Amino acid sequence: MTNHAASVPTHGRPDGVAIAPALIEALRHHGHPLPGPEQAGEFGAAFDRFGHARVVLLGESTHGTAEFYRARAAITRRLIERHGFTIVAVEADWPDGARIDDYVRHHAPRPWRGAAFARFPRWMWRNTDIASFVHWLHQHNAEQPDDRRVSFHGLDIYSLGESIHAVLTYLDRMDPEAAKAARARYARLTPWQDDPARYGNAVMRHGHDSSEDAVVAQLRELLARRLHDVRLDGAAWFDAVQNARIVRAAEQYYRIMYRAGAESWNLRDRHMFGTIQALLAHRGEEAKAVIWAHNSHVGHAAATAMGWEGQFNIGELCRMAHGDEAALIGFGTDRGTVAAAHHWDAEMEVMTVRPARADSYEHAFLHAGLPRALFDWRDDRHLRDLLRGPLRERAIGVIYRPDSELHSHYFEAMLADQFDAWVWIEKTKAVTPLDHALPVAGQNGAPHPGHPSGLDETWPFGL
Repeated sequence: MTNHAASVPTHGRPDGVAIAPALIEALRHHGHPLPGPEQAGEFGAAFDRFGHARVVLLGESTHGTAEFYRARAAITRRLIERHGFTIVAVEADWPDGARIDDYVRHHAPRPWRGAAFARFPRWMWRNTDIASFVHWLHQHNAEQPDDRRVSFHGLDIYSLGESIHAVLTYLDRMDPEAAKAARARYARLTPWQDDPARYGNAVMRHGHDSSEDAVVAQLRELLARRLHDVRLDGAAWFDAVQNARIVRAAEQYYRIMYRAGAESWNLRDRHMFGTIQALLAHRGEEAKAVIWAHNSHVGHAAATAMGWEGQFNIGELCRMAHGDEAALIGFGTDRGTVAAAHHWDAEMEVMTVRPARADSYEHAFLHAGLPRALFDWRDDRHLRDLLRGPLRERAIGVIYRPDSELHSHYFEAMLADQFDAWVWIEKTKAVTPLDHALPVAGQNGAPHPGHPSGLDETWPFGL
């Protein structure tokens, strides 16, 4: 997840810069009005223009806004039903995503160490809007052949303990001797697996031995098994390799996070991009993916203050790899409420989102006068020129600090180069965590039908 509570650079732009009337008029003229995202069919139809892409990246300017989840669900449904998209990959941990994948593709549940989506911030994926989309995907896949069922995956690197467990479980089944060797390689790391930040601190500040060579060796060992294991169970081998890659990335991430600079951010986004590429290759030449992540991961970093200071992201790497077959779509709002915390590991609160600053892109969209709209500037040179600002843009992650909003949540960007299009929803409200709203209603408000294997309606969220 994205923590936009740290200082974000503004490159000295003075406060109170007026928005050009020409920009507001251009937005008013070129905006495509949208219904509420609850009208999934009509809302999603506006995004047929992106159906040609191989990768569609859908952002969000906060991690706790219900309308963003509903909008992305409606868009994704349309891309799946009308344009052949077969992968949904989100800014969540791979093992947690695998539980949803088992459910939506009608696979038997795998053994796990603990509950799904159990770490902070639980509300980011354990919410009613995600549950509704997941249950829709389960029903959609029931009518598809196995090779056309849409898969669901996490992209992130924070699942060290669960990923170690997944690698060992796989090898216990496939090759007990190889499992013993894997346990020996992971032995130095496993005592830290439930608090990996302490591992990084021990290595970088207290001289503890690094596990880098061991986790790299284990990944290589799994890759070397490919020809043999793929013949037996290619999907299980792929999952084990992805978990071994996460162990490798997490070990490195928790060491370098103690250094200053962009290195830890870049490692994380490089891993998420690599996972997207691996999924596309694994699903075949015709595979097409929808990505859900924060705007700061989805937009082209080189057009923002983060890029100007040396960070890159998924959007930039997808643009380099896929060119015009990558569609980068940002999301924004002016005001409302959001689910967030004041500090890391603090309790979730429903907070009031302040109206956007007068020197921000959000303020320009507000004054265009369209409560909900899609703005697509790919073929409009005049609008692109006006949207190059630069102006401030707001980013709220899992932490929101309204009292220091300028310092904590605004950064400079050239919006036309950061995204291909922008979804604007003027007033929004906070997501509802599953823990606070059981049972979950279906897509049309009716209770979900019973699930296989006698599991209750909240599976795969483990409530």
